[in-house]
Amino acid sequence: MQPIKEIISSWRGSPTTAQIVKAEVAKRYGDDEARSFSPLNSCMTFRRWIQYGYRVRKGEKAIKSYTILEKKDELGNVISTYPKSVSLFHRLQVDPIA
Repeated sequence: MQPIKEIISSWRGSPTTAQIVKAEVAKRYGDDEARSFSPLNSCMTFRRWIQYGYRVRKGEKAIKSYTILEKKDELGNVISTYPKSVSLFHRLQVDPIA
C-alpha cells in the first residue's frame, strides 16, 4: 500500500517517537511496511483519521506513542514540558468512510 500523500499528521518531528512507532509497525505488519513508514502520513490519531474521511476498523488496537507538550506563562515563555500519551492508528487499520 502506498502512503496517503495528501494526508498530513500532527507529528512534531521527534525522531525518537518516529522510531518507536516504526518499530511497532514492523512488529505488527512486517519489515516491508516499516520501510515505507512515514510519520507524516502513515499513523494518526482516531480523530485525525476521521477529519480526513477515514474510519478506524472496529477492534483495531492503537499504537501507543507520546508527545512532549509545553506549558507557557502569560508572556509565552516555556516554563515546563511534560509528556502526553498518544494513541495512533496505522493506515492499514482504517477504511474510507463511504
